[in-house]
Amino acid sequence: MLPNQRHLFAVPREVAYFDCAKMSPLLRAAAEAGAAGLRRKLAPWEIGAADFFDEVERVRGSAGRLLGTAPDNVAFVPAVSYGLAVAARNLRVARGQRVVVLAGDFPSVALAAMRLAGEAGAELVTVERPAAGGWTPALLDAITDGTAVVFSPHVHWTDGGIVDLAAVGARCRAAGAALVVDATQSLGALPLDLASVDPDFLVAASYKWLFGPYALGLLHAAPRHHGGEPLEQGWSAREGARDFRRLIPYQEGWEPGARRFDMGERANFALLPALAVALDQLAAWTPAGIAETLGEVTARLAARLGEQGIRAAPAAERAPHFLSVTRDGGWPEELGERLAAAQVHVSLRGERMRITPHLYNTQEDEERLVAALAG
Repeated sequence: MLPNQRHLFAVPREVAYFDCAKMSPLLRAAAEAGAAGLRRKLAPWEIGAADFFDEVERVRGSAGRLLGTAPDNVAFVPAVSYGLAVAARNLRVARGQRVVVLAGDFPSVALAAMRLAGEAGAELVTVERPAAGGWTPALLDAITDGTAVVFSPHVHWTDGGIVDLAAVGARCRAAGAALVVDATQSLGALPLDLASVDPDFLVAASYKWLFGPYALGLLHAAPRHHGGEPLEQGWSAREGARDFRRLIPYQEGWEPGARRFDMGERANFALLPALAVALDQLAAWTPAGIAETLGEVTARLAARLGEQGIRAAPAAERAPHFLSVTRDGGWPEELGERLAAAQVHVSLRGERMRITPHLYNTQEDEERLVAALAG
């Protein structure tokens, strides 16, 4: 169990913020690092060739350690949609094959699956939310010998349902299907055994559970795809790019590994330092420690809210850092205004309320949330 970390954030005492699944607050230190990086452009004559590469590789190493993979397998992307576009460009789908996606998955994922299936003349298979038993059995049943690609989250963004990615990965390998994972709602907050999952591609935005800035994310590309086609023809990922005097004649070769998939201007002097601080802090906390601690918080909240007739999924079917609840009869129309007035922040997603705490939440925050929903 980890102690409360509110002092590391600029969250006022009067704010009860339970919406990390929407966007995490930056760490104070990350904001300072980002501001210092931005100020570097006040004196561009002090920025040398190495500054376009050294920080990039240090952060790539930190990201690799978090993922449990070699830095060579990590690329930097501006958004999940970008990473999914990289995956789609490098996966082959034949007419009549199947592309599988979960019902109600995040639009970036669902639309990527729809486009890939449509362009290939493949069948789009949508796995409906099961009434009980969680997402994993239903998803496994949908993966057949005719499946070309499976798009899956680790944690579903609306209901917090957890997917057993190791089991899904094994079924994909047996069926000869590729696996594309969106880990945006889990990476950093939930342990991940990447070797057992063995996805073809895994992507995660950094501005949620990674405590990173907006417009920066991570892409894991399995070594079998390192010879693939990137979306851009960037200069900085080319062989010999560190020597600015020899950028011409043009180089067709790429730096090793997944670096060819890096977005242009990857050495963002404001965003990259902020992510570097965040990844170092997550390494100190560890995803396992975060999951255990937040699991206690969501268990307490589930029990307290259950006394008000507010229902959560069984703990075995949801991620420990994620509480998605429903209320018999639905939510009152004025609930949004009531929560806003109490400075209690959650997300309402249709019939579901998404409550996603982190280490900055206190027991005082919990009491305010319970009281606001009881009002």
